[in-house]
Amino acid sequence: MGILVLFLALVLFGVLAFKQLSALLLAPIVSIFVLVCAFLLSDANIPAAILAESASAKPGILSGLQLLFMKGASAYVKNYFLVFFVGALFGAVYQFTGAAESIAIFMSGLTKDKYVAPIIMCITGVLTFGGVSGFVVFFVIYPIALEMFKRANLSRRLLPAAISAGTWTWSMTAPWSPSIQNVIAMKSLGTPAEAAPISSFITTVVEFLLIFVFLEYRARKFTKRGLLFEDKTLTNQLTAEEMAVSTKGKDLPSPVISFIPIILILGSFNGPRNVPGFSIFSQKVEAAVMLGVVVAVALMYKRIGNGVKGWLKVFNKGAADSGVAILNTGIVVGFGTIAQNTQGFKDLVGGLEKMSVSPMVFVMITVAVSAGACGSASGGMAVAFNALTSKFLELGIKLEYVHRIGAIAAGTLDTLPHQGAQITLLGICKMTHKEAYYDIMVTQIIIPFIALAVFIPLASTGMM
Repeated sequence: MGILVLFLALVLFGVLAFKQLSALLLAPIVSIFVLVCAFLLSDANIPAAILAESASAKPGILSGLQLLFMKGASAYVKNYFLVFFVGALFGAVYQFTGAAESIAIFMSGLTKDKYVAPIIMCITGVLTFGGVSGFVVFFVIYPIALEMFKRANLSRRLLPAAISAGTWTWSMTAPWSPSIQNVIAMKSLGTPAEAAPISSFITTVVEFLLIFVFLEYRARKFTKRGLLFEDKTLTNQLTAEEMAVSTKGKDLPSPVISFIPIILILGSFNGPRNVPGFSIFSQKVEAAVMLGVVVAVALMYKRIGNGVKGWLKVFNKGAADSGVAILNTGIVVGFGTIAQNTQGFKDLVGGLEKMSVSPMVFVMITVAVSAGACGSASGGMAVAFNALTSKFLELGIKLEYVHRIGAIAAGTLDTLPHQGAQITLLGICKMTHKEAYYDIMVTQIIIPFIALAVFIPLASTGMM
């Protein structure tokens, strides 16, 4: 019954998300549902977890929210706020200076407006791998991607998948990435950003190529079926202003200038550690991205009008974006914290343990299921590592493998229809799940699972 409650909670999560309910309402509502069911089923784990937090507490719905839900949410905010904060600042700088647009136009020009959907995936991947928050990338890239689709006369049905495929797949899980998934694994396991570099690199290349080929295949299939940019069958039509979007004639920073801060972030985050004289190249992700912010401001200071006042507006926008992003994710982690303290979660883990699967497959399944339950890759990864790291150690798996499997697996079932970021992107693109979800599912659930099917055999041979 406990497992059924968790399943129903997930369904409720998805239905409410389809209704476009804010995560700030959704997560507490579903958490209350789980708590009510736990008390009705006399689940002893929840009262025990509440009393473990406060011996004087009276176990109930309110104390469950105060002591379990808020514990998970606040712990996530405490641990990762700075990562979100500096990433959002960097994204705001790149948005308002035109640096992101400059990179997009440069990369589009390399193919002369061919392979548009895969190239958009490459652009968002480069920005995400460079430290720009995925949520920020959506807003920065949408008008550029829309113009590129318009020039190529491609169906807008593929637009959400093209944007999010680069944001939530290989760029977030590859070795050396400053992504939140990589950072969570590093902090939870004490592993480096390049954990299992050779097998991880091979897996990343395979995943990238599969997504690239699939997006181009779908673009050509839509065109062959007569589904083009102007499509009257779509639920939401573009406004005249959106149809007229153009990136031509803008005064943008050069691609070289735009790439320098990104390269600096990657170099600073992944440089040699514990080598005298190279301390600037062995920074934590927060410091590395902040260094990129400072350099980007210095290189492009004059591109924001009104001097200091103009830049304050940019930073205010970035700060506000970071608050919304981490709060939406943290609040979902709060739900995950309640879920992991139920008997149903323990029964689910116990059932997985009894399955005749290898330890690495066990890591994949548990992290993927946690991410699916939370509707968040980083949130699910945090919940899984908090609950199961000791179990992973008992199984005797090298932590470098746990790191990479966890990072990739977190980006699979998190993309079920109730994912908040996905709903946000569909809203930006004016698309519905019915029109765009299939391509999102293939690029961000099926292909990442294929990537895991590549990584796990490589890791089983002992390849690092």
